[in-house]
Amino acid sequence: MFDIDKWQEIFATIKKNKMRTFLTGFSVAWGIFMLMILLGAGNGLSNGVAENFMRDAVNAMWLWSGRTSMPYQGMKENRQIRFTNADYELIKHLEGVEFTSGRYYISGNRFAYGNESGEYTAVTCHPELKKVESIEIEKGRFINEIDILETRKSVVLGKDIYDALFKNKEAIGEYVRINNVPFKVVGICLEGGGTRHRNAYIPVTTGQKVFNGANRLHNFALTINANSIEESKAIEDRVRAALARKHKFDETDRAALGSYNKLENYLQTMRIFEAIKIFIWIIGAGTLIAGIVGVSNIMLIVVKERTKEIGIRKAIGASPASVVGLILLESILITTIAGYVGLVLGTGLMEGVNFFVEQQYAAAAAANSGNGETIFRNPTVDLNIAATATMLLVFAGAVAGYIPAKRAARIKPIVALRDE
Repeated sequence: MFDIDKWQEIFATIKKNKMRTFLTGFSVAWGIFMLMILLGAGNGLSNGVAENFMRDAVNAMWLWSGRTSMPYQGMKENRQIRFTNADYELIKHLEGVEFTSGRYYISGNRFAYGNESGEYTAVTCHPELKKVESIEIEKGRFINEIDILETRKSVVLGKDIYDALFKNKEAIGEYVRINNVPFKVVGICLEGGGTRHRNAYIPVTTGQKVFNGANRLHNFALTINANSIEESKAIEDRVRAALARKHKFDETDRAALGSYNKLENYLQTMRIFEAIKIFIWIIGAGTLIAGIVGVSNIMLIVVKERTKEIGIRKAIGASPASVVGLILLESILITTIAGYVGLVLGTGLMEGVNFFVEQQYAAAAAANSGNGETIFRNPTVDLNIAATATMLLVFAGAVAGYIPAKRAARIKPIVALRDE
């Protein structure tokens, strides 16, 4: 392995055929370079989509009421389904449900403070909405259980509302008017689901009492304890069945009870990206194999050109193993160096792209109060993947040189010496 004469001979052969060696190495370098680019781009898309899902809790589910679209137990279709606070208590205690919040819609939400005013959205909710929608508190606090029980006129303002009404002045403890009803500001927040923070959150019981909602609720936001599509569907079916029994409609009636299961969509999307990664590996491996085949063909030519030399070696006592070792070392050297160059260039380029993407993301996040949208994030290649690719190259180089090496080892000295 460390025979200096053998290495000198290998380098002399490479130096003698510079263009051939360069083109052979280029095909291998291009193969691993494209593999790194494809893997990095696939990771970037996967990470970007996953991050967008993470803006709310990944295991979130939303339910809303509608009108029945089919008869049920002698009752006609087109019946209005109306949720109440009792439905909130029902859902909250179902198996598999983690956090739950109900919502009563308020229309015509005009906010005012001093001489400033604007149209924004007032969201009535329970405290657990903070976990369902990944709401980040920038200052103060979120709605709590005491607000719910005592129907306090408390409000948590989205960052955009605060900026528009207070102009960077202290807001905690101040009162804003929502449809001419004063609410005390208890917190400033950043919403998890978007780049515009134009929602304000008030206790659902207060919204029902102040805005004539009685015990009415329009929809529910909840998180579920599930790790697979099958588990999430089972919990969703359990919730639908419980509400269907209570309100007397067919549990398969999607018009009566609409739902959006985010975990199911997330897992299905991630499965698609896993399939894309496999496809990328197939394409990249195919490109790499094409380069390795090129190396093997070149080594066959090398063996052909050096047939007489190999015959002389064997005639003076060289063993078949030494002949095989010589050809294998040259093949491994070319593929390893060329592959490493392609690996470094590919990972380096993706690191450069990642730096540019992060700069753009940071600028977007700063412009949108820390909540930038993206579909492409961290397009880098894992070090384990790079190490695996390097080992694959060494193995491929050995395979590429093995067939020509075995052919060289089988050459009989007398036949080799006659070769022209």
